[in-house]
Amino acid sequence: MKLLALNRDEEKQKVTVKCAGKDVSVYSRCAYCKYCEGVQVGKRMIKSPQKEKMTGIKSGRTPDEELMNAAMMFNTLIRDGSDIVCSDDSEKGFTTMYNY
Repeated sequence: MKLLALNRDEEKQKVTVKCAGKDVSVYSRCAYCKYCEGVQVGKRMIKSPQKEKMTGIKSGRTPDEELMNAAMMFNTLIRDGSDIVCSDDSEKGFTTMYNY
């Protein structure tokens, strides 16, 4: 488990992290990556809302629209957070959490 520091560009309203040697967007990559475990907000690690909802959707307990709400909650966590908690210790980089 590692922490990836959030790099904020206020002018472009963009937040990136250094992932597998590249700067990647938190909103389009980390939000949907199977290695994203959550966001560090202060001293607390808050689990990735999308990952929690995906397990419910796979088992049929969660409506699909809750996944969109979870994505909006992730954006709020990014606004307040300082780091992404990542379980990609082998530096593979972005891997989608959606298995097709």
